[in-house]
Amino acid sequence: MTRGQGPTVRRRRLASELRRLREAADLTIDEVGEKLECSASKISRIETGHVGVTPRDVRDMLELYGLAGDEREALVQLAREARKRGWWHAYNEVFTGAFVGLEADASSLRAFQALLVPGLLQTERYTHQVIRAMRPDADETEIQRRVAARMLRQELLTDPSPPQYWAVIDEAVIHRRVGGPEVMAEQLARLLELAELPHVTIQVVPFGAGAHAGMEGPFLILGFPEQADPDVVYVDSTPSGFYLEMPPDVHRYSMMFDHLRAAALKPDDTLELIAEAAGRLPLLRKD
Repeated sequence: MTRGQGPTVRRRRLASELRRLREAADLTIDEVGEKLECSASKISRIETGHVGVTPRDVRDMLELYGLAGDEREALVQLAREARKRGWWHAYNEVFTGAFVGLEADASSLRAFQALLVPGLLQTERYTHQVIRAMRPDADETEIQRRVAARMLRQELLTDPSPPQYWAVIDEAVIHRRVGGPEVMAEQLARLLELAELPHVTIQVVPFGAGAHAGMEGPFLILGFPEQADPDVVYVDSTPSGFYLEMPPDVHRYSMMFDHLRAAALKPDDTLELIAEAAGRLPLLRKD
């Protein structure tokens, strides 16, 4: 699938167009709701991409906004395509919000993590230990379900047309023995393996860097190939996380990421540090 052509991005693009056309028609959300005999909150949720919209509703809205002909039909078709279900819908009890759909369509991903290995780079055993620690009251069935979902997410990096992935992690991540020495040795080996991929870059911010731009918390910047789909920042600081789409916010986090890259070890030096950390751990048993 071409990057940026999935249902989540299409819904986001449609929402943006509907908002732009309403404003061009000089109508308020309340006026649209009144004329279409629906709640203003429904129109608001459609325009923010929080809910899907039927092709019929889109056609009614566009007629109200004075759009006709091929332009209207193109947006109605976009509404049809936006209603298709991605693979992640089979895990709707695991994935909340639009995060995985946006991730699947991104052409670039810039991640910072201070506490744990980013999800796309985790081994299965590391993931299991992290989820068990973060959800101590979850039963094994739920944990395995979440692990399986994360493993499916990771197929993104081996896709025939993968996104450019750049991860900056704090040095604490490679020293924290999640799951014990064997699990951690396997995880560090995985980082070294993935870093060999041409579209994956990993950097570590060393302890010696002192205070740095990422101390506010983990975040991910998702970039998309089409100009109509501006970058999004996902801030992972709440149970469900939240999104920032306003240009000043996206610019701020882009600057933060640039400062983190500058403070971090160069990629080759990073791999040396990871290899040294792995060398201090017991070798993986072959039995």
